[in-house]
Amino acid sequence: MDYLYSLYDALVSINVPNDKARAVVDAMERDMGTTIATKTDLQLLRQELVATLASREDLAGVKADIGALRQEFGTLRQDNALIRKEMELLSSRLVIQLGSMLIVGFGLTITSLKYFLG
Repeated sequence: MDYLYSLYDALVSINVPNDKARAVVDAMERDMGTTIATKTDLQLLRQELVATLASREDLAGVKADIGALRQEFGTLRQDNALIRKEMELLSSRLVIQLGSMLIVGFGLTITSLKYFLG
């Protein structure tokens, strides 16, 4: 605020009327109060910047997690496809085995009927 008194004294020393000099100093003080950042303003800005940077780091971590989940999902899809193929193979083998047992059983039944009736 010392600079405002110096400005007032300088204006008065060059024969500017007191009320006009005071008006200039008041206008300058109001303008400086609304346009120039104070230490508190700068501290608040610093806190906001730190919070923004922290949120960006959090966002980068989330992006990395999403990438890892995508890779894991791809692996799960491949595993699921392999399991489906194995199930199809097992199903085919089961049908073949049951069909073979049915044919053998039917053959034994016919043979036993021929032997006992024949």
